[in-house]
Amino acid sequence: MKYVNADLVLPQQLLQEVQKYMQGGMLYIRKPEGQRKRWGENSGGRTYLTARNQSIRDHYAGGLSVTELAEQFCLSGDSIKKIVYGSKQI
Repeated sequence: MKYVNADLVLPQQLLQEVQKYMQGGMLYIRKPEGQRKRWGENSGGRTYLTARNQSIRDHYAGGLSVTELAEQFCLSGDSIKKIVYGSKQI
């Protein structure tokens, strides 16, 4: 998130109205509900974890144990169990 000077983006009348409530401070204005991205969509983290978790499920279905998967993917056994037994998708 970068800093933008309100004088450059807001109409003068709106700026004066905002200044009645807040002077000299920083104001965060979030995106509308439909335009927000979920965690990891910009960085690719969500895609990576979804693919990794599917790979873990596939290996488990193929016969690898939780312990083997934990070693292979450098995760704890509990994390592997959550991925394998849980239905929550990222």
